[in-house]
Amino acid sequence: MSNLFDLTGKTVVAFGGNSVLGSSITKGMSEHGANIAIVGRNIEKAKQVVQEIEEAGGKAKAFQADVSKRESLEDVAKEIEEWAGGFDILLNAPGKNSATPFFELGEEEWDDIMDVNLKGMMVTCQIFAKKMIEQGRKGSIINISSVSSTTPLSKVFTYSVSKAGVNSMTQFLARELAPNGIRVNAIIPGFFPAEQNRKILSEERIDSIMNHTPMNRFGTPDELQGAAVWLASEKASSFVTGALIRVDGGFGSMTI
Repeated sequence: MSNLFDLTGKTVVAFGGNSVLGSSITKGMSEHGANIAIVGRNIEKAKQVVQEIEEAGGKAKAFQADVSKRESLEDVAKEIEEWAGGFDILLNAPGKNSATPFFELGEEEWDDIMDVNLKGMMVTCQIFAKKMIEQGRKGSIINISSVSSTTPLSKVFTYSVSKAGVNSMTQFLARELAPNGIRVNAIIPGFFPAEQNRKILSEERIDSIMNHTPMNRFGTPDELQGAAVWLASEKASSFVTGALIRVDGGFGSMTI
């Protein structure tokens, strides 16, 4: 069974790989043999994740890029290609959030969040999928969505809308890229408290989340590794594309 999840010789390009969830996912992939390109705007954070992967016996390198700028993405794609010779797995895990109420939301803030969460993901998929095709490689694209993509949550209006777009884009690209041997899926994480969402987790909100989560707890970052490694593996998930995989403690199954 372990051969099903073997990623030896595969190269993962991880945008947002220096985030709490992204770094945990990449560490899980590294443990299964993959080489990891950690890409983020904060190069120091990316280097820290690389160090942690290397200390655990893996191979990784840090790269700097801004997902909201096409030129930056094109440049980093060339750099990673020179380092690894090509790539097989694309992890899209960057995310930007805001708790601004709807009637106070400005267009600049809307555009900023959309540029990172949706447009940036689209351009990233466009650039890297094209290169995978040129390299003649089958590949796997894994987009990180959110429970707010299917059940709109209070206080995260723009974020919720952007992640709903991620789900739609994932399924469209699954259809678009299947003839080229590239699978596209998304993971829908539940509540994994991290830097960007702790500021909106009041005691009242935590109680509300727990009441809506059958498993009655938050997730831990390492609990995303299994789903990600499965979707990355050409053997284990060879017939899986266009799927939206929930890892949410049952949050999406609750109604009243």
